[in-house]
Amino acid sequence: MHPEPGDAAPSARPEGSARAIGRGAKAAENAPKTPKAEDGPKAPEAPKAAKAAKAPKAPKAAKVPRKPETTADKLARMGLSRDIDLVLHLPMRYEDETAIVPIDDLLPGQSAQVEGVVVDNEIAFRPRRQMVVKIVDDARGELTLRFLNFYGSQTKQLAVGTRVRARGDVRGGFFGMEMVHPAYRVVAEGDPLPQSLTPVYPSTAGVPQAYLRKAIDRALEHTSLPELLPAAIAAAYLDPMNVPPLAQAVRMLHHPGTAENEHALMDGSHPAWLRIKFEELLAQQLSLQRAHAARRARSAPLLARRQDAPDSLVARFERALPFALTEAQQRVWREIGAELEAAHPMQRLLQGDVGSGKTIVAALAAAQAIDAGYQAALMAPTEILAEQHARKLRSWLEPLGVQVAWLAGSLKAREKRAAVEAAANGTAQLIIGTHALVQDTVDFARLGLVIVDEQHRFGVAQRLALRSKAKGARASNADDTGHARSDEARATAVGSDKRHASPDPRTATRRDADPDADSDAFQPHQLMMSATPIPRTLAMTYYADLDVSTLDELPPGRTPVLTKLVSDARRDEVIARVRQAALGGRQVYWVCPLIEESEALQLQTAVDTHATLVAALPELAVGLVHGKLAPADKAAVMSGFIDNRIQLLVATTVIEVGVDVPNASLMVIEHAERFGLAQLHQLRGRVGRGTAASVCVLVYANPLSLTARARLSTMRETADGFEIARRDLEIRGPGEFLGARQSGAAMLRFADINEDGWMIEPARSAATRLLSDFPAAAQAHLDRWLGGREHFLKA
Repeated sequence: MHPEPGDAAPSARPEGSARAIGRGAKAAENAPKTPKAEDGPKAPEAPKAAKAAKAPKAPKAAKVPRKPETTADKLARMGLSRDIDLVLHLPMRYEDETAIVPIDDLLPGQSAQVEGVVVDNEIAFRPRRQMVVKIVDDARGELTLRFLNFYGSQTKQLAVGTRVRARGDVRGGFFGMEMVHPAYRVVAEGDPLPQSLTPVYPSTAGVPQAYLRKAIDRALEHTSLPELLPAAIAAAYLDPMNVPPLAQAVRMLHHPGTAENEHALMDGSHPAWLRIKFEELLAQQLSLQRAHAARRARSAPLLARRQDAPDSLVARFERALPFALTEAQQRVWREIGAELEAAHPMQRLLQGDVGSGKTIVAALAAAQAIDAGYQAALMAPTEILAEQHARKLRSWLEPLGVQVAWLAGSLKAREKRAAVEAAANGTAQLIIGTHALVQDTVDFARLGLVIVDEQHRFGVAQRLALRSKAKGARASNADDTGHARSDEARATAVGSDKRHASPDPRTATRRDADPDADSDAFQPHQLMMSATPIPRTLAMTYYADLDVSTLDELPPGRTPVLTKLVSDARRDEVIARVRQAALGGRQVYWVCPLIEESEALQLQTAVDTHATLVAALPELAVGLVHGKLAPADKAAVMSGFIDNRIQLLVATTVIEVGVDVPNASLMVIEHAERFGLAQLHQLRGRVGRGTAASVCVLVYANPLSLTARARLSTMRETADGFEIARRDLEIRGPGEFLGARQSGAAMLRFADINEDGWMIEPARSAATRLLSDFPAAAQAHLDRWLGGREHFLKA
């Protein structure tokens, strides 16, 4: 209710029309260049007076002032570019401004609206500068309005004699009842009260509520909301839910009458909200199912399996393994291996608990791609994890004749150049690295399979960039079958000699039918791995466009990890336990607390903890690793820990995933209450990888919040990653699991998968029927709700 800037409301347009947003182009600043002196005989020295004279400076180019961001620009940043976007920008809560409460009836803790006349306005200093306004209502009740932050213009707005309506929380003050920073509005005597609840809209770009309300009301006046769902769909799915027509639901939610059930409006159970949630879930399911179908229409390398041939790489790899695959690994490998043979690109999520053996399945998939004459690339989020993958996969595959390349930012220029060349000319058959793999300078001869570990930690752009590296494979294949290359293909295709030609002619069938199709028409297979299991409701909503394989069995020999909760007041006992474990021949992790507000402070905490433990445990070799450590130093410390030259490793969360040291049997996590459940479970998974009994000690500081207490209790009660993921979803919502997907079309704004999970299956079924029987209605529904944001699902 504060007075808002008086921006003119945007003109309303028909549903689906775009609102033009104008931005000034930056002017180029081309300063005149100073010509170089030409080589020649040295000129005789100038007189001193002449030397002292300076040449006039070239005039500086005038700076072009940056165009101020308009409110319309801010709306566009919020995704509100069309009138239909404004209409579907629904309130997050409501405020009741339909009644005035007499000041004498106010109670502490009550949220209320009052109206009165200003009788005093002063600037006080007790103890800080503040504006204190006293108002009196018609019954002579007196209330203090206190403003700790205010503008000079507000002292004039609230001058003595001004009538105001103020709304806020009431509290008892030293001089009677008061409100601190109430919302207020200057009114005239007898001004009518609103007849409906006042909506409060989400606003993340600094757009005032008053402007949003005006813009949305204007859009509502000029936007029709016809029913898009065919009668057969509405009868089958909407009628049983007893929900209103969409137009009625939307208008009611923007301007609910006082007779509406306010509690149902606030908790989302009102029939109008149910209609909105179903519409949103339906749009999401339509988008996911279309993405899945579109992917199956694209071409991909046919990575034919040759397990029957005793000399195949896959067969030799399986024979060389020193252990037998679990039943879960065999089942998942059959699923993946069969899909790699298909003519459409695989896009599969391989999920499994910590230590379930995802890497070996990924290695088998890479071996199948290499067997078929293609390359495989594996991208990991951290250099520590990527290097560990490189070390393990080299030990498995290089004895079988596979050339493995390692590419990361820390490599020396010569090493990096060699790795890039090996990838480009096809010498390297398996390329492992960090995000360095997606740099423009990196190209592949015949990329057939992309493996992304901990996929939720990469952005959409990074995953798409690595997948797009297969363009060279497509171009070179066109040559193999006699199709002429385009100029661009000739410039980018590499490695076309016969060593890299596919041994199976089926690999060239569908891809060569249209050699000039856009790059999206050909895609490599993609395998994404996650050690954070995804609950079923989340998989049905946010990952329904992917095929999911689950490793639900741990390899034999893994020892259960005992989890203990210890107060930080018993820190000395924890240090004694560390000494005992290390002197007994075991190794220990000590993870420093997560400090999200300051990376520098987190680093300093790790350095201080390392110094403290070195002093307390002089008989042990204590190492330190953190994200700011130079790559070579980081590699040296990790190598020392892996080789058992370091007994105690002090670390930040850089060791969260992938680090595999079977001799480590004790994990200490300081300030465990600051970590999320998924992180705690990942960290705990660094121990228990050998035969020794393992312990994870969660050191916490009191007092604990209810959420922190729930997280720590979950860690103590269960080691099942799927149960932990389910509880984490309840505590924190879906954002923990989604990574960059939460920026895309799949993110839900209104439906809650915990509360509204019962609607997912009907929405899924309705989406299938719409796409099959009413494709035009499906497209119209997507246009209304998503407005072209489906491209995020490509990743």
